Amino acid sequence: STMRKKKTTDSPHSSTDLSEGKEKLRLKQEVGLISGVSLIAGTMIGSGIFMSPEWVLHHMGSPGSSLLIWAACGLLAMFGALSYAELGTIIKESGGEYIYILRIFGSFPAFLFAYTSVILVRPAGLAAVCLSFAEYAVAPFYPGCSSPQVVVKCAAAACILLLTIINCLNVRLATSIMNIFTAAKLLALLVIVVGGLVLLAKGQTQSFQNAFQNTTPGIGAVGVAFYQGLWSYDGWNNLNYVTEELKKPEVTLPRAVMIAIPLVTCLYLLVNVSYLAVMSPSELLSSGAVAVTWGDKVLGSWAWLISMSVALSTFGSSNGTFFSGGRVCYIAAREGHMPDILSMAHVRCLTPSPALLFTSAVSLIMIISGSFTSIVNFFSFIAWLFYGMTISGLLYLKIKKPELPRSYKVPIIIPIIVLMAAVYLVLAPIIDQPQIEILYVILFIFSGIILYFPLVRFKCHSRFLQRVTLHLQLFLEVAPTARDAN
Repeated sequence: STMRKKKTTDSPHSSTDLSEGKEKLRLKQEVGLISGVSLIAGTMIGSGIFMSPEWVLHHMGSPGSSLLIWAACGLLAMFGALSYAELGTIIKESGGEYIYILRIFGSFPAFLFAYTSVILVRPAGLAAVCLSFAEYAVAPFYPGCSSPQVVVKCAAAACILLLTIINCLNVRLATSIMNIFTAAKLLALLVIVVGGLVLLAKGQTQSFQNAFQNTTPGIGAVGVAFYQGLWSYDGWNNLNYVTEELKKPEVTLPRAVMIAIPLVTCLYLLVNVSYLAVMSPSELLSSGAVAVTWGDKVLGSWAWLISMSVALSTFGSSNGTFFSGGRVCYIAAREGHMPDILSMAHVRCLTPSPALLFTSAVSLIMIISGSFTSIVNFFSFIAWLFYGMTISGLLYLKIKKPELPRSYKVPIIIPIIVLMAAVYLVLAPIIDQPQIEILYVILFIFSGIILYFPLVRFKCHSRFLQRVTLHLQLFLEVAPTARDAN
């Protein structure tokens, strides 16, 4: 059939245990503390810090309030990650929100999450990162003016196609690119931080005088500013997607979170201070690529280094997003919530090429039809809707199932704060600045009902779907991944 209740396959690098007639898939535990910190920080530091500062400032109206938003976003990401750390020590399975929602709330809401994530959220995240890569990649060719949108979108599309080829052909090449480009992004941020601190020491503090003047009031403005800021912190929950691969997850998960997120928050605040030390608020708002404008003012003829570093950084981040994008897809297919074809691998390259090709195709559509800021807003709206559901699941387990074994406990006030923030982030823009697109997003989420009942609940699979799956297998040269014989 095209969908199965429970997949009986796993990757060749996994082991399988049979217990009480049920199959439990155990991935090799190879991710330690340093790797965990790198995974969180490397995913978080992507395109956001180079694109979002102008939008946070645009919605908040003043440098002081925008810096407060950046600090609050870091604190919220920290609280969310600590809450997820407890969930990860109770439910020691990979898959992040999907597996937590499935185990706590059941099949239907988990399917809605998987459906929305695979078709909308993951491709939207990739599209936004690739658009920011394109802005910086083409900026040096259009000095002193904004780059044409057609050129930017073509460059973003080329980025996605290149990533698709790399990730479909060779896993080792994809991971090597991820490691190299992480170094590039850290170098770019350190150059910006040091340059800004030098200018501050020389007394260039005009942007910080009357720092809160012109602050925009209104819950909607704060909510949308949070969306743009939190986009830069997205990835704080990435370690929960690989829980089965962590060494001592009960120790590694909370420790990695406590190291990585404060580190990234401090870097982000220092980078924003550096931007404001070099540019006035009006200059920052008029900049299409903030870091490039910073480079023009501080580095002069060496400004191209910033453009190159940021382009490399965002390319590496988009590669990481693309590389991990198939994980929810695979696990959802394993649980019978996605078509079999999306959990298959290429017979020679051993890469999840169907899931990667699907993500690539949807991302290309989003690039053609959307802009960076609109994609980020709708991405954040959906993400925090499901973050809120996951955190409410943790509160349910803390209150109703306190006897469940857990090696790490977060104080109950922290998930309560995160849940309140999630409710605010979902409702504030709807109440204050309602947009018809948000209604479309909500309708899309619930359109999953049309697929869930016939295909998952009642397992009505037509012969046509089976034939399509077979032809796709032959065309793409893919097959279900074999279980480890051991």
